[in-house]
Amino acid sequence: MTAAMLVAGAGAVIALIYQARVNDDVSTLRSVMKTAPVALFSLAALLSGAPWLLALGLALGAVGDFALSRKGEAAFMVGLGSFALAHLAYAVVFVTVEGRLAPLDLTALRWIGFAALVIMAQSTVFWLLPHTGGLRRPVAAYVAIITAMGLAALHLPAAQGVAMLGAGLFVASDLVLSVELFRMEEDSPATRVASHLVWPLYWVGQGLILVGIAWT
Repeated sequence: MTAAMLVAGAGAVIALIYQARVNDDVSTLRSVMKTAPVALFSLAALLSGAPWLLALGLALGAVGDFALSRKGEAAFMVGLGSFALAHLAYAVVFVTVEGRLAPLDLTALRWIGFAALVIMAQSTVFWLLPHTGGLRRPVAAYVAIITAMGLAALHLPAAQGVAMLGAGLFVASDLVLSVELFRMEEDSPATRVASHLVWPLYWVGQGLILVGIAWT
């Protein structure tokens, strides 16, 4: 457990250092720094004996991080696919965290999360998809998958509430990222602010999923 936590801590330190480089030009160093945090989280999951699907989801997130650190539509599609698969892995972990299909116990707070996810998914038809051009279908599929992951997180018992929060932050990071990519002008001041917001939402969300599932 100590080794796993040290590895995860190293990932968190690199993530904090990378915060100052989120808007740097594409480079090998930038790609390595962006990829390393969640890759180390995946290694920490393996070292802690967490469900293998959790480690796989984190590893897929690291692949997505590397892809999105590069330029071009092909890299974007690799990133989109990697994160979609990561969300599916998380969804399975969330609904089977105790080795069986967990019941959906919608308390008041969970109802708020449920409503927010459904509204977000439905609203993309108006504010997001019309602006995605030829990527409309893959983006629509991704919205459905990340919504399913978020809904699956609502199955988590109270003891894994940290992981539920992490899933919510992950969804929030993708929400901000989608606005940045498809509704903002490239290299505008607003885009740079959004980039600085996306990164902490994302890696903290991933870290909380790790903590909530592996160490709670």
